[in-house]
Amino acid sequence: MPPALALAARGAAALSFLIWLYLLGARGGFWRALRHVAEANASPAGALRPHRVVAVIPARNEADVIGTAVRSLLRQELAGSLHVIVVDDASTDGTAGAALAAAAAAGAVQRLTVLHGAPLAPGWSGKLWAVSQGIAAAAERDPDYLLLTDADIEHDRKNVASLVSASESAGLDLVSSMVQLSTASFAERALIPAFVFFFFKLYPPSWIASPRARTAGAAGGCILIRPAALARIGGLAAIRSSLIDDCALAAAVKSSGGSISLGLTRSARSLRVYGSFAEIGRMIARTAFHQLHHSYLLLGATLLGLAVTYLMPPLLLLTGDPLAMALGAAAWVLMSVAYLPMVRFHGLSALWAPVLPAIAAFYAGATLWSAVQYRLGRGGRWKGRVQDARAAG
Repeated sequence: MPPALALAARGAAALSFLIWLYLLGARGGFWRALRHVAEANASPAGALRPHRVVAVIPARNEADVIGTAVRSLLRQELAGSLHVIVVDDASTDGTAGAALAAAAAAGAVQRLTVLHGAPLAPGWSGKLWAVSQGIAAAAERDPDYLLLTDADIEHDRKNVASLVSASESAGLDLVSSMVQLSTASFAERALIPAFVFFFFKLYPPSWIASPRARTAGAAGGCILIRPAALARIGGLAAIRSSLIDDCALAAAVKSSGGSISLGLTRSARSLRVYGSFAEIGRMIARTAFHQLHHSYLLLGATLLGLAVTYLMPPLLLLTGDPLAMALGAAAWVLMSVAYLPMVRFHGLSALWAPVLPAIAAFYAGATLWSAVQYRLGRGGRWKGRVQDARAAG
């Protein structure tokens, strides 16, 4: 190898190695999955006083999963009361009927309200518009907490009590859990643990919980929030156009002086199954470019960062330069060490850990495709709605 190329390879190798030293040692321990599970399931000493909780579920063509989600909430073991509000967002598949049938089977029809959502208001994302209508209806019940959850989330019997417990013990305004995602298909086993890993890398839970850090994040499938904290930020109208609504909500609550937390949980799981790589790619592409603020400069920086951090280490093994190869191998080992706890959390073989470079390449491609979709006027497509369109001209 020519001296100039060898020097460049060594520089790239050193950079990759230093990046992984930083990620493991100075990024809030984001990769330590089991520690985040313990934080999410915290509980106070002694019994809790009764609380009124209202769960709000936005649902658009969710007939195949809404029944299980509603049933799981109506069977919660909770000191106090729990009422469920489903906002049927112009479904055409019998979503409302499936929700009512589940409540009837559980003998709890009186604890379920099904609202037929109003037409989408200008300036709102579809999900937030539906949730806002549910929250307005929930106000009539004067709840101590609102549980914002999705139509495809199944909750274990004590999950809501665990969330309330965590909030009460630490005086939190917002408690969120990243639910356990499906790894039933090969595509999910390959890509879903990395989705959570990358999310926590962007939003380290320990930084989210710290009042000294500006970082704020939440997982939209399971958010418990105090109504007073929501009112303090001006309600959902404050974030009405956001596609990444969970993190936008967490940021608004924290910036208003609220305390928040995010963790992993095994007490709630997603019923959504992605059977192919294409389906997961579309899920990533729906919001990736939006998260980059539609900046092509940030897009380029992100793709370069992914290349240096994830793709460069294994490629350096092909250079033939001993130092570059050694540093590349060390970076790859550190990468695998960091990813292994998330792989284990999802119950998968440790052999998935060293595959992260290839997985990251897929995510890079999906991010690039997100920008292309936005450019073509098809950004943020979800269930027939384009929610992130490029302005004309």
